[in-house]
Amino acid sequence: MEILKSFSSELEAKHVIQVNWADRWRVYQRLQELDIPCWCEANQPLTVQIDNVVAAIQLWSVMRQFMASRQELLWSLEQCWQYR
Repeated sequence: MEILKSFSSELEAKHVIQVNWADRWRVYQRLQELDIPCWCEANQPLTVQIDNVVAAIQLWSVMRQFMASRQELLWSLEQCWQYR
């Protein structure tokens, strides 16, 4: 994902996130629940402020929930179970 690549080059920066317009509000709400600063203005892309590595990983995880296919998410879950 472009998110982590841009994060590695610049800490404490605001990043514009390309999110499907239908999912944008749900992503915004989830990031707010995680106390990750973000802005979502009408007809504008989602902007997220990443201040640390934990926030970057949380952002990656939230984005993955909305962008990955059901099959990809199932495969990841199965991989986690195998590591136990």
